[in-house]
Amino acid sequence: MSEDRTPTGEPDWKRRRRLAEIFGDELPEQTSDDREEPRPKRDADTWLEEQVPPHHGKT
Repeated sequence: MSEDRTPTGEPDWKRRRRLAEIFGDELPEQTSDDREEPRPKRDADTWLEEQVPPHHGKT
């Protein structure tokens, strides 16, 4: 049996295409970590204030 065929005799590429039509791609080609997206600039005080847990309240 060839490695590019499934146990049912279906070619591997055909099986992958059929499954992609049903379930969609398993993983996207590019993730948000791969993209260069501009992030809003914040100063250190803003970041620190955002890290205060809600039960401590804002001063």
